[in-house]
Amino acid sequence: MAYTSDVIRRATARLERQRTAHRSQQRAVRAEIYEAVPALREIDASISAGMQAVAAAAFDYGTDPRERVEQLRQQNLELRRRRRELLIEHGYEPDSLDDKPLCPRCDDRGWNGSTMCTCLSDLCAQEQIASLSSMLDLGEQSFETFSLDWYSRAYDDALGMSPWQNMTGVRQLCENYANRFGKFVIHNLFLSGAPGLGKTFLSAAIARVVSEKGYSVVYDTAVHIFSAFEDAKFGRGEEAEAAVNRALSCDLLILDDLGSELTSPMSQSALYTIVNTRLMGEKHTVISSNLTMEDIRQRYQPMIASRLEGEYRELSFVGEDIRLQRKN
Repeated sequence: MAYTSDVIRRATARLERQRTAHRSQQRAVRAEIYEAVPALREIDASISAGMQAVAAAAFDYGTDPRERVEQLRQQNLELRRRRRELLIEHGYEPDSLDDKPLCPRCDDRGWNGSTMCTCLSDLCAQEQIASLSSMLDLGEQSFETFSLDWYSRAYDDALGMSPWQNMTGVRQLCENYANRFGKFVIHNLFLSGAPGLGKTFLSAAIARVVSEKGYSVVYDTAVHIFSAFEDAKFGRGEEAEAAVNRALSCDLLILDDLGSELTSPMSQSALYTIVNTRLMGEKHTVISSNLTMEDIRQRYQPMIASRLEGEYRELSFVGEDIRLQRKN
């Protein structure tokens, strides 16, 4: 699982703000307790001085420090016992004056060696979802809120079933794909169908679940990402290069509205690079389009069409435009 550097940066900044706020709160609590029970301030000062004395005794090379260290240790234990009694006596928790991290697993560092701690990875997931929400309505779009009521239950000869039956299967497969991401037998999906049939909705639902599992997800339109490839090729800024790298390296790329772009050698090259690089790197991709696989063969180069047909599971979205149904 590899979050983008931008997501990690924002999550790390949030972790630092949380850590700073927590320390400030601890100082405020400590000041309040010292004000209420002045003897505790004196005890803490004595404990601190005792710890310094232990360190000094340990480095006293002129004498055997063991007796002095043991004496200081006993004094420290007595001070801590008295400290605990006073706290309980005045209605405080016995560890109220202790410095406690928000995350005991990593002491609020966010990392255990080279491994990201769950406290930071949770923030990364939240930041990633926030980024996706700027493009997708992740507030409402989920598998639970995907309604099949908009699809006809009347038998369709061309389908060999009703649109409702077809979309029930599509929804279930998408949900399985998201819930078992990385372990599901199908790695890549091609969502095909006319506008207004739920492709973006289910793409958003997939993005939500996969993001919450801690995987890096990039959602972008074909027009925008192909433009980034062109800008990166001609050296038009670091932002375009970063967008290209994210598209090629993220755990899940959701490429929306393929076919809406102007067909050109540049767009063909960008699409081939995305499809081929991600297949070679065993990265997962979901593509949505108004085109069918037959349209793909007519519009794109054979080496692109061959990879999409051979490596992607096509899911056909059929029915009447849901937006128009709602309007009417």
